[in-house]
Amino acid sequence: MWNDKEEYVFDFERLKVYDKSLEFIHKIFSLIKKLPKEYQFSLGDQLKRAALSIVNNIAEGSGKISKKEKSQFYRTSLNSARECVPMLTLLAKENLIGNSEKISLREECIYICNMLGKLIASL
Repeated sequence: MWNDKEEYVFDFERLKVYDKSLEFIHKIFSLIKKLPKEYQFSLGDQLKRAALSIVNNIAEGSGKISKKEKSQFYRTSLNSARECVPMLTLLAKENLIGNSEKISLREECIYICNMLGKLIASL
């Protein structure tokens, strides 16, 4: 139940994968701010868009009525999480992030991918 005194909560805001994805994008934003300018607007921008796509597609997919449509958006979210991995690897190879940071963020991507896979399978 929602009234003027309480904040409305969307279905996707109740999903653990959404919360985890928000934590991930926050870390990505922080990482990008530390990159040299020439990387912020190329690799950094692509990484930011991919990470944003994770949470945005979870949100949009949750509002779809059919399982097929939900699945399509959740799969796009899953693919966006996977897209982040090579960019993190490249940042580490270019010595723009440390190996431990790459490993930590990569593990978060894997966790998000596993959660999204389970969400898709549950439809």
